[in-house]
Amino acid sequence: MTLAQKPTTGTHTTPTELGARTRIQRHFTEVGKHPYELIEWEQRNTAITDESGNTFFEQDDVEVPAFWSQTATNVVVSKYFRGPLDGDRESSVKEMIDRVVGTIAGWGWEDDYFETKEEKETFEAELTYIILHQKATFNSPVWFNVGVGDKPPQCSACFILEAGDTMESILEWS
Repeated sequence: MTLAQKPTTGTHTTPTELGARTRIQRHFTEVGKHPYELIEWEQRNTAITDESGNTFFEQDDVEVPAFWSQTATNVVVSKYFRGPLDGDRESSVKEMIDRVVGTIAGWGWEDDYFETKEEKETFEAELTYIILHQKATFNSPVWFNVGVGDKPPQCSACFILEAGDTMESILEWS
């Protein structure tokens, strides 16, 4: 797997250099059992209509967890599946989660956050479970941009910029 480019933030110190590797333990998952294998999946059609009943988004035969609501399905498929509707578009929640979780875990491995491959696999399984079971999720820019393309992804929805107390300083950021 070729990893998408990581976001950059200037100088980077690795966890090993800091003596602070991440220790990952299993809480929701078991070794040898992928979170996808432990739930029921189903094919659904998605459609989002306006108040007049006109359909402005539709994608058929998408694979989603059976316990997800139709609203959750419609939102995730319409907003976070990547690719053109008439082309090579994601068609399963598995693809979407794997794209983001796999990319982040790959960055963690490259940057030495995990001591072993098993820790990396634990991280991937735990994060997949958490997202799959809707216990937590990323903000929209992560779903839009991580694991897509060659340039560093924009993963933040909000920015903190240093601006001085002058009009010139403020206008630098406009």
